[in-house]
Amino acid sequence: MFDTKIAIVLRDDLAMWQKLNVTAFLASGIVATHAGIIGEAYRDAAAHVYSPMMIQPVMVLSADQETLRAIHTRLLASGLQAAAYVEEMFATGHDVANRAVFAETTLETARLVGLGLRAERKLVDKVMKGARMHP
Repeated sequence: MFDTKIAIVLRDDLAMWQKLNVTAFLASGIVATHAGIIGEAYRDAAAHVYSPMMIQPVMVLSADQETLRAIHTRLLASGLQAAAYVEEMFATGHDVANRAVFAETTLETARLVGLGLRAERKLVDKVMKGARMHP
């Protein structure tokens, strides 16, 4: 059992491709900020080598816009570092443009579509209150 928990919450009205895209981006943000979260490379019986992955499970949750805003507010109040994805990022084509549209958002104006974090289990549960397991 891990002392920490990784959780990603997605807005519940996204298209499937958007959910998958946002999940991948948020997971990469979590990996980038937590040393030691990546394990060893995988090897199959024929000795083919595959990329290492995160060492612990990722909980993927779902929430409506109102709940996602409440989670965002609790997240900011907690001081925890998180990954965030806003709707405007779907219309860009690269990282620089993503950061530019993200920089224009505020707590009040952000059209959040997803948040991801890794922290102590109880803190993650407290921040993510109201989200449900993704179907």
